Amino acid sequence: MKKQIILENQKVEYSLRQSARARCLRVTIYPGGELAATLPRGMSLEKLENFLRQKADWILRKMNLAKKRKPSLLLPKASRKEYLARKEEACVLVDNKIDYFRKVYNLCPARISIRNQKTRWGSCSRKGNLNFNYRIIHLPKEYQDYVVVHELCHLKEFNHSRNFWNLVAQTIPDCKKIRKEIRNL
Repeated sequence: MKKQIILENQKVEYSLRQSARARCLRVTIYPGGELAATLPRGMSLEKLENFLRQKADWILRKMNLAKKRKPSLLLPKASRKEYLARKEEACVLVDNKIDYFRKVYNLCPARISIRNQKTRWGSCSRKGNLNFNYRIIHLPKEYQDYVVVHELCHLKEFNHSRNFWNLVAQTIPDCKKIRKEIRNL
């Protein structure tokens, strides 16, 4: 549901979602500057709006920063139809990259899934399952390689320790630079 609030004399629109699973209030600023709030059931709208007013300076700053980022890689919200149409393409891309890099690292995931995630490029479960955002197909090749290698290396190092980064750097020497850039997408 769309709502509006006045923050520092500016009318700001945000999307509001109530969730039975949410334990605490969550405020998210998406690429492009869109503000969203997730409200746990039982929490009042008044409490949310007081929180937004308290953090108005930070929220407006982050929204403006998100609007200024490189628009070339900002992707519109994907419909389920687009996700289903492009999922196979992403699956082939990821499978090829996993096949190449698993030989280098001698690591093999239990399962590979392609998902339509809002905030993550990839993830690794404790069971050895790798998940990738289908939008990986829109990234430049070096970013695609980084995402795949990053998740694959979690099969050996399930953390972000120095050992983990040394492992990633074996095939992606500028991984720290790419990590910084990809976080700003």
